[in-house]
Amino acid sequence: MNPAMDAQTHRRIQRRAPVDESHLPADLPPVLRRIFAARGVTSAQDLDPGLQHLLRGDSLLGMPGAVDLLVHALKVQERIVFVADFDADGATSCALGIRALRALGARHVDYVVPNRFEYGYGLTPPIVDLVRGKGADLLITVDNGISSVEGVAAARAAGLKILVTDHHLPGLYLPEAQAIVNPNLPGDPFPSKALAGVGVIFYVMLALRARLRENGWFTQQGIAEPNPAEFLDLVALGTVADVVPLDANNRRLVAQGLARLRAGRGQAGIHALIRAGGRDASRLQASDLGFAVGPRLNAAGRLSDMSLGIECLLSDDPQRCTVMARELDALNLARREIEKETREQALDQVLLEFSLEGDVPAGICVFDPTWHQGVIGIVAGRVKDRHHRPVIAFAMAGDDELKGSARSIPGVHIRDVLDTVAARHPSLLTRFGGHAMAAGLSLPLAHLEVFSRAFAAVLEEQVDPALLAPSVWSDGPLPAEDLTLDLAQRIAAAGPWGQAFPEPLFDDVFRVRQRRVVGQDHLRLQLEIGARTLPAIAFNAAASAWAESATRIHAAYRLSVNHYQGSVELQLVIEHAEPA
Repeated sequence: MNPAMDAQTHRRIQRRAPVDESHLPADLPPVLRRIFAARGVTSAQDLDPGLQHLLRGDSLLGMPGAVDLLVHALKVQERIVFVADFDADGATSCALGIRALRALGARHVDYVVPNRFEYGYGLTPPIVDLVRGKGADLLITVDNGISSVEGVAAARAAGLKILVTDHHLPGLYLPEAQAIVNPNLPGDPFPSKALAGVGVIFYVMLALRARLRENGWFTQQGIAEPNPAEFLDLVALGTVADVVPLDANNRRLVAQGLARLRAGRGQAGIHALIRAGGRDASRLQASDLGFAVGPRLNAAGRLSDMSLGIECLLSDDPQRCTVMARELDALNLARREIEKETREQALDQVLLEFSLEGDVPAGICVFDPTWHQGVIGIVAGRVKDRHHRPVIAFAMAGDDELKGSARSIPGVHIRDVLDTVAARHPSLLTRFGGHAMAAGLSLPLAHLEVFSRAFAAVLEEQVDPALLAPSVWSDGPLPAEDLTLDLAQRIAAAGPWGQAFPEPLFDDVFRVRQRRVVGQDHLRLQLEIGARTLPAIAFNAAASAWAESATRIHAAYRLSVNHYQGSVELQLVIEHAEPA
């Protein structure tokens, strides 16, 4: 890769501006006060993970109608069929909805998860035929449906009732479902717009349980009232895996789900996936859900059929879950191999296309007819990370039709960009949808070249060039006396950290005392600062400019707790470094 075109090479360490922290509790360590204030925490309540501070769901616009549909379905025991998206958010949403309805007394609950290669995204008329084949009376979408105008119309024409639960941004027209619950509906007063699909269906089930309690349902049916907290591990997994912003409300949901998993509670399938990912549930962090558990669950939808992932989340048999988790792990290994080859081809394609100009446009589109649909989202993310530009990767989705997966950078709302392109060129796109950081789209192969130019042109107009200059945002230096295992443990406990609430990153200048390559391309280091020498690791850094000979480096690093052979020690994780 040409270094002049590699945004990672030119990343700059920038320190966050000081922010007033006087409103935060005085008993917090000064470092944590600074970190929380920089992330927009405005009160001690924002840091309280207790469910008593959870936002109330009764302000969601479509909630009364949704609950009416579900109460009637339970009373007459209608057949309910979920239509789920084929990613981790869709799988956890589907499993939560089915588990909750069964616990509430539903006897006929099933699901359909579209095979992405046959049916594409969302509720389409052919999927309605599958739902009808299951004898459904009520169709519930989870993590999809807000853009399924034709599919909902087909379902209504077939005599089905439809409840749409989704979190994606709506288009110009809403589907004519009997009820829609989506915090991003125009005019919806629900304070958080960051709920994942699994968070939306969780709130629907909370409201349904409250109505049933008011109606005396549990006494009439002679069943125990379920505790919604039992589903919070599913909420945590889907929320983290879908990379939605971890605002205060989502942090509470994720923190409570992690607490259940650390305590050995939660779904057997999630525990099996944790083991398959080589993680220890008792020390589980949000990053483990995002980098170990979520990808294994996602692998089913990317390469095969998400039914395997949903069944893993629905089963209460630990042995069966272990078998399914191993199958998902094998699919994930295959996915990684396919993704690696595709990623290398995509990066080479960008280098070849823009090598003469020596500059990369504000938006990048990559395509090869041999690429696998299931990995283009990951590949778009990898190219985006390398070049710090919004990227769309395309694959063939049928005769002369392309499917694209878009990934964006902070400050660029990718769905809004696609909306602008579609408004200017009404015939280019077949369909599109998504949210700020990720989106999906379809278009005819013949339109790709025109679309690529239009996409880049809109970004050139709308995006401040400063946003395209990659930065590593640091919380500043730490005094040598604060480089302790205790602070690392406090930071880990202060999470969950994730999207829009990033894990603390510090920076300073270190002297390199020792270095050696471990694995294939990781660096294990001994770094000196002041009178202290500290262990550190830099992943995938063996080929970096500073790796071989720099004796002093300016490094951006995280404090981590390293568990190794029964011992626990502080370790610095180097996220970025350059010779000093």
